[in-house]
Amino acid sequence: MRPHVRFAIEDISQVGEARRAAHRLAQELAFDEAAAGRLALIVTELGTNLVRHVGPGRQAALLIGVDEACDLPAPTGEARRGVSVLSLDQGPGMDLDRCLRDGYSTGGTSGTGLGAVRRMARRFGAYSAPGRGTVIAAQAAADTDRSSQGASPTLAQGPFDIAGLSLAAPGETVSGDAWTLRRLDDRWLLMLADGLGHGIAAAEAADRVVELTHQSSCHQPAAMLEDAHDRMRSTRGAAVAAVAMEIELPRLHFAGAGNIAGRLISGVSDRTLLSQHGTLGVQVRRLQDVAYDWPAHAVLVLHSDGIITRWHLEDTPGLLQSDPAVIAGWILRDHLRGRDDATVVVARRHLSPPARPTATP
Repeated sequence: MRPHVRFAIEDISQVGEARRAAHRLAQELAFDEAAAGRLALIVTELGTNLVRHVGPGRQAALLIGVDEACDLPAPTGEARRGVSVLSLDQGPGMDLDRCLRDGYSTGGTSGTGLGAVRRMARRFGAYSAPGRGTVIAAQAAADTDRSSQGASPTLAQGPFDIAGLSLAAPGETVSGDAWTLRRLDDRWLLMLADGLGHGIAAAEAADRVVELTHQSSCHQPAAMLEDAHDRMRSTRGAAVAAVAMEIELPRLHFAGAGNIAGRLISGVSDRTLLSQHGTLGVQVRRLQDVAYDWPAHAVLVLHSDGIITRWHLEDTPGLLQSDPAVIAGWILRDHLRGRDDATVVVARRHLSPPARPTATP
């Protein structure tokens, strides 16, 4: 897994740098000309908006990377790969409903930019709060199926909607964090690992956990991590958390070793998932699964210690209903320690539609 790359955006020349990086990713992922053009438009419009409406000193940035959670099967059975672009700022905020309408502008332009981004993106989400800034998440895809362009997260395939963001430590080109998702018939297994330290050796440890997660014959978190422990001894070790998200029941099972934080957050509760001390591949006590109810409308958040632990979302009404990538971006923007690798993964359960009434004979 590769980290996202952060591009500070304070003048228009930096938008060009971000666009060129996105183009290189598009070539690597075999985007056709039309798909690469959509990605370039998304980066240009989001970056230009930051220059025009936010300006310097407001932590304006674009994050660009391969979207690890968007590799969901297409109807043809082939994987759809994507590039995620996030716009982050701590500016004055915006009226998203008005800004997404063509023709509305506060900067003397034609007012079609943000609406165009939503139309060109396969996935789009945004959240803004007065005086708190804005996070916009868009995904450009290599597929040519335009029927899903601009789709809301509720249209994503599968029982869960998941997004993750990862940044390497300052000065590093690889991240010692890694996360992965394994889809089984009755559950999805989500895993986040933080290799000790940072740099290549930490990345090797985290990548080894990813590999073992997909190889394991165990489908419960504790057993899966116990199974990986001895095989991790050739690495420097990692803090790891694993979650089994049940498809048919509003419940999850959690097990962890080390300082990966896990929380279940809704508008009325904020529950911490309990992890044990230890380091996978070095020393751990016997791990145990802990079952948690997963209330409707609650989101699951996992993050490494590159994110400050004591954060809350109480002053951002409506954020928890946003796209998981937007929630992850908001947490990372405001609570990044800035001296280590940092990863945030957010998962939401798709609510089942109400059953149709049965006709009375």
